[in-house]
Amino acid sequence: MKKFISDFEVLYNLRLNNQYFLLKLFNEEPLPPILPAQFVQVKIEDSPETFLRRPISIHDVNYEKNTISLLIRIAGKGTAKLSEIKAGEKLNLVYPLGNSFNLPLEDSILLVGGGCGVAPMLYTAKYFMQFGFNPTLLLGYRDKNSILRKERFEKYGNVFYTTDDGSYGEKGTVLEHSIFNSELFPYKNIYACGPTVMLKNLTYKAKLLNVTLEVSLENLMACGIGACLCCVQNTTEGHKCVCVDGPVLKANEIIW
Repeated sequence: MKKFISDFEVLYNLRLNNQYFLLKLFNEEPLPPILPAQFVQVKIEDSPETFLRRPISIHDVNYEKNTISLLIRIAGKGTAKLSEIKAGEKLNLVYPLGNSFNLPLEDSILLVGGGCGVAPMLYTAKYFMQFGFNPTLLLGYRDKNSILRKERFEKYGNVFYTTDDGSYGEKGTVLEHSIFNSELFPYKNIYACGPTVMLKNLTYKAKLLNVTLEVSLENLMACGIGACLCCVQNTTEGHKCVCVDGPVLKANEIIW
């Protein structure tokens, strides 16, 4: 798939809570095809300490309005600097990068997101719905006040929630949700993004349930094009660069 480097105009920068903010970006040129779980590499201007681009999951796409949305957690100096960008300013992106979740063969889909991993699940659900699928989403948060874009997510599927403190949805992590305790687990395809420990444990659970699991990894990246090798993941097929061979891999091929 062809990659592009382009300046986007910031339409707005919306602070969602003390950790997350939402950027909506506009490009004058028509957007290329973008697939679920692909990401962008963002150039952060006027920040000598963060000269490397930052990889950010694509949260949403609107082809009619030529916009891309990025849901970003402030995790360091780079994203902190990015959180200060204002409407009307320009943001340079390399996009769309990486591979994507595969379309399932049947309508039996569970999307699981935890932490920053909830970000790509909105566009994934939206994309699957365009092909006639009806995904279910399971999203995990720290507490009720951490829940992001609730109404937007619920537009694209039936959504279940977990919170660490039990203030909304079921208490615990996504892996502790009662949906996994059913004697007849109703899903045959799971797509997930989140912390490594979540994906690792979900891999074991999927094996027990005899269901297909694809995971979008969050390995540290620098170049985004397979040159620096800092995002390499060990698999049953050898070492793979998450930025070009991923971020989506089949869970049963990953050596955790």
